[in-house]
Amino acid sequence: MLIAILMLDVALVAWSLHLMQEAFDSQEFSLMLAGTLVAMSAAAMLVVYFLMGSYIGYLTTIAH
Repeated sequence: MLIAILMLDVALVAWSLHLMQEAFDSQEFSLMLAGTLVAMSAAAMLVVYFLMGSYIGYLTTIAH
Protein backbone atom coordinates (compact mmCIF):
# COMPACT_ATOMS: atom_id res chain seq x y z
CA MET A 1 0.00 0.00 0.00
CA LEU A 2 2.72 2.45 0.95
CA ILE A 3 4.72 1.63 -2.17
CA ALA A 4 1.69 2.43 -4.31
CA ILE A 5 1.33 5.81 -2.59
CA LEU A 6 5.01 6.53 -3.16
CA MET A 7 4.79 5.58 -6.84
CA LEU A 8 1.72 7.78 -7.29
CA ASP A 9 3.57 10.64 -5.61
CA VAL A 10 6.52 10.29 -8.00
CA ALA A 11 4.12 10.28 -10.95
CA LEU A 12 2.42 13.45 -9.65
CA VAL A 13 5.76 15.22 -9.30
CA ALA A 14 6.75 14.24 -12.83
CA TRP A 15 3.41 15.46 -14.19
CA SER A 16 3.77 18.71 -12.25
CA LEU A 17 7.21 19.33 -13.72
CA HIS A 18 5.87 18.62 -17.20
CA LEU A 19 3.01 21.10 -16.72
CA MET A 20 5.37 23.75 -15.38
CA GLN A 21 7.71 23.31 -18.37
CA GLU A 22 4.80 23.66 -20.80
CA ALA A 23 3.59 26.75 -18.94
CA PHE A 24 7.03 28.31 -19.15
CA ASP A 25 7.34 27.55 -22.86
CA SER A 26 3.90 28.91 -23.81
CA GLN A 27 3.69 31.64 -21.14
CA GLU A 28 0.28 30.43 -19.89
CA PHE A 29 -0.78 31.19 -16.34
CA SER A 30 -3.41 28.44 -16.23
CA LEU A 31 -0.84 25.71 -16.85
CA MET A 32 1.40 27.19 -14.15
CA LEU A 33 -1.53 27.16 -11.74
CA ALA A 34 -2.34 23.56 -12.67
CA GLY A 35 1.29 22.54 -12.13
CA THR A 36 1.31 24.24 -8.75
CA LEU A 37 -1.88 22.46 -7.70
CA VAL A 38 -0.48 19.10 -8.80
CA ALA A 39 2.74 19.79 -6.88
CA MET A 40 0.70 20.64 -3.78
CA SER A 41 -1.25 17.40 -4.09
CA ALA A 42 2.04 15.51 -4.42
CA ALA A 43 3.24 17.14 -1.19
CA ALA A 44 -0.01 16.17 0.52
CA MET A 45 0.40 12.59 -0.68
CA LEU A 46 3.92 12.55 0.76
CA VAL A 47 2.57 13.70 4.12
CA VAL A 48 0.00 10.90 3.98
CA TYR A 49 2.78 8.46 3.10
CA PHE A 50 4.78 9.36 6.21
CA LEU A 51 1.72 9.44 8.45
CA MET A 52 0.61 6.01 7.28
CA GLY A 53 4.12 4.63 7.77
CA SER A 54 4.19 5.92 11.32
CA TYR A 55 0.69 4.63 12.01
CA ILE A 56 1.47 1.15 10.69
CA GLY A 57 4.61 1.08 12.85
CA TYR A 58 2.47 2.10 15.83
CA LEU A 59 -0.05 -0.65 15.14
CA THR A 60 2.63 -3.33 14.90
CA THR A 61 4.08 -2.33 18.27
CA ILE A 62 0.62 -2.50 19.88
CA ALA A 63 -0.02 -5.94 18.39
CA HIS A 64 3.04 -7.35 20.15
